[in-house]
Amino acid sequence: MTRIERAAVVLHGGTRDISGAVERLRAAAKSEGVELLFDGEDAKPDVAIVIGGDGTMLRALGRFLDSGVPSFGINFGRVGFLTAAPGDELELGLKRLFAGEYRTLELPTLEIDLDGKRVVAVNDIVITSKTLGRMMELEYAIGGEHIGVQPCDGLICATPPGSTAYNLSNGGPVLVWGLDAMVLNFIAPHTLHARPLVIGRGIDIVVENRSRDVPGAVLIDGHRVADRAPGESATIRLAPERSTLAVLPEESFFTRYGQVFGTG
Repeated sequence: MTRIERAAVVLHGGTRDISGAVERLRAAAKSEGVELLFDGEDAKPDVAIVIGGDGTMLRALGRFLDSGVPSFGINFGRVGFLTAAPGDELELGLKRLFAGEYRTLELPTLEIDLDGKRVVAVNDIVITSKTLGRMMELEYAIGGEHIGVQPCDGLICATPPGSTAYNLSNGGPVLVWGLDAMVLNFIAPHTLHARPLVIGRGIDIVVENRSRDVPGAVLIDGHRVADRAPGESATIRLAPERSTLAVLPEESFFTRYGQVFGTG
């Protein structure tokens, strides 16, 4: 096991008061001789310690994308599916982390091509109607093969970690961590036959807004980055970059799934 010597700190950015958690983190790091790096400090960390929930974890995974720096989360959010330890076990979780008692998971990411502009997503890419209550028509092709035009409120493309977010609440399948795949899932499709699809690496999804007068919006990990006017298209695929998650050795996808979603 390799001990941690230097750790970046990523904090919950909302209104929740986590000052007490930060002081506990400082004390734990001091007792173990670990240097903490806060925003603006550029030294290369061994790990990123995330104080917050899944939204904060996404920021950390995106910040250290493809760097090999794993993100270890202490849950001070609501769901915390991506975190490694609950807030009331902060000291124990950090003691084990600092001692090198953790393992890492490499997770796939997505990319979308918007008129030559490339954007990477850790969790999901959503193309949705900009007009509340108005359906849009999306034409889509997979791997160069035209599939059809689907009336719907939009679509979701999600990574395995993203599959337990918007995709899951929209009735889509959960992708187990370790799969090198994404899920394509329509939002409120106006048909009895639309089903989610699991798609592997090397296969492009091309989506065109075929609506007459309903513009679309593109959201990356919950943040709007672009619009898609009628006639405009976008290409989505698995990206070459990987995000790196740190978990405790005994934690598996299935134990986390049971704890968070109540199946265990």
